[in-house]
Amino acid sequence: MANRRKKYDLVEIARRAMIERGLEPDFEPRVYRELEKIKGPAAQKRGSIRDLRDLPWCSIDNDDSEDLDQITFAEELSGGSVRVLVGIADVDAVVKRGSAIDAHAENNTTSVYTGVKIFPMLPEVLSTDLTSLSEGEDRLAMVVEMIVDGRGSVGEGDVYGALVRNQAKLAYNGVSAGFDDGDGGEWPRKVSAVEGLERQLRIQDETAQRMRELRHERGALDLETIEPRAVVKDGEVMDMIHEKKNRARELIEDFMIGANGVTARFLDDRGYPSIRRVVRIPRRWSKIVETAAHHGHVLPASPDPAALSKFLAERRSADPLRFPDLSLTVVKLLGAGEYMLDLPGRDAIGHFGLAVRDYAHSTAPNRRYPDLIIQRLLKAAIEKTESPYGNEELGRLAEHCTKQEDAADKVERQVRKSACALIISGRVGERFDGIVTGASPKGTWARVFNPPAEGKVVAGYEGLDVGDRLRVKLVDVNVERGYIDFVRV
Repeated sequence: MANRRKKYDLVEIARRAMIERGLEPDFEPRVYRELEKIKGPAAQKRGSIRDLRDLPWCSIDNDDSEDLDQITFAEELSGGSVRVLVGIADVDAVVKRGSAIDAHAENNTTSVYTGVKIFPMLPEVLSTDLTSLSEGEDRLAMVVEMIVDGRGSVGEGDVYGALVRNQAKLAYNGVSAGFDDGDGGEWPRKVSAVEGLERQLRIQDETAQRMRELRHERGALDLETIEPRAVVKDGEVMDMIHEKKNRARELIEDFMIGANGVTARFLDDRGYPSIRRVVRIPRRWSKIVETAAHHGHVLPASPDPAALSKFLAERRSADPLRFPDLSLTVVKLLGAGEYMLDLPGRDAIGHFGLAVRDYAHSTAPNRRYPDLIIQRLLKAAIEKTESPYGNEELGRLAEHCTKQEDAADKVERQVRKSACALIISGRVGERFDGIVTGASPKGTWARVFNPPAEGKVVAGYEGLDVGDRLRVKLVDVNVERGYIDFVRV
C-alpha cells in the first residue's frame, strides 16, 4: 500500500526560513500607508526624456512573470553592426530613497522566489503594475544603448531616460520555439500581431549569439546546474521540474551582460562610484585542475578562464547527462559572487565566470536593490549632479546586499529541498538511479533523476566520488528541514 503524504505548509516553512535569516516576509503598515498615496505610474516627464513608444519593444521572461524589468529592441546598422536598446523600468521614479517602501527593499535587497510563493522586494502593486514595463502601457524607463559589431563586441554605449511602451509580453519557451523551428517555426500569436516583431527577434537572437560566442572565446564559462522548480496547483506541490536553458533565455542573458557592462563604464567614465558584481579569481583553482584531470583534461597551473571554458564545452558535448553535476562542482570551487564598491579609475576585479571586467547589476530594479542603487547613480551622472550616495555608504550597502542575497539563496534552496522531500516522501523504500553530486569528509550526496531530488547517502558511500553513477534506496525524509536520506544498493 502506497504511503500517504502528510500535509505540510511550505509557505510557512519559507516564511520561517526568511525570518531566521534576517529577511522580512511581510511589509510593515507604513508601507501600505505610502502605497495609498501612489495613485498611478510615474508622471511622464518632458525635456531630456526621449519618446520611444513607437519602437517594437518586447519583453521576454518566464510564463508567469508580471514584474517586468526590461524590454529590448535592436536595429541593424551599416557594416554588420547592430544598435541594441535595453529599456529598464524606472523604479526610482516611484520608489523614493528614504521612503518606507525603500527601507523594506534595502533590508531584503532582493525578491525571494521560493517556488511556492514569491516574497517580493517591492509591493506587488508596484513591481507587477506601476513600476513594471507591462504590455501596452506607457512607462518611464532608463535605456541602455549599445553598438554591437559583427564579431559580437560591445563598443559605444550610452544611457538616457525615455518613455516606452512594451508592444508584446513574451515568454522564453514560446520565443525559443520560434527560433528552434527555423523560418517556418511556430511563433506565439503576439509576435505576428506586431508588425516586424519576428524579424526584430531574429536580429536580437543573431546579435546575442555573436556576443555569446565572443565571450566564450575570451573565457566565459557555460555552466548548467539543476535547480528543480516546484509545480504548484491550488496551493499544493504537484511535481518538481527542471527548466533547461534555451535560445530565448540566452538572448536575454547576453543582452543583460552587455547592458550591465555599458552601465558600469558609463558611471566610471563620468567619475561616479558604483557597486559592481564580481567573482574573484578562484582561490581553489588547484582543485578545479584536479577535477579536470579526473576527466583526462589538463588545465594550466594558473587560473585561465579560456582553458576552463574549453574544458567545460568538451565535457558538455561528451557527457551531457553528468554535465550539470560537473557544473555544480565548478561553481562551488569558483566561489560565490559578491557586490563591491568600485571607484572611478580604479582597476576593477571583474567577473571571472563571465570573463568581463566591467559589470554592475542594473537591469532588474523591481527585483534587486543594487540595481535600484545603480539607477539612482545613473540619473545623477546624466543630470551631472552630486552622487546620491557617499563612498562609505556604498561600501556598506555592497556588503549588506551580498549578505542578504546569500540569505535569500539559502531560503530558496531550503524550500526547494523541502518541496523535493515532500514530493518523494510517499516513496520511502523505493529504488532510484542517481549520480553522486558531492563527496567529502562531511558526507556524500547523490541526485536521483525522477523526480530531480538530491539527498545524503547515509550508508554504502565508501569509495564513491563525484560523477559516479549508482542505485539508491530512499530510507527517510524530513520535509521541515529538507532532508532526504538514501542508502546505496
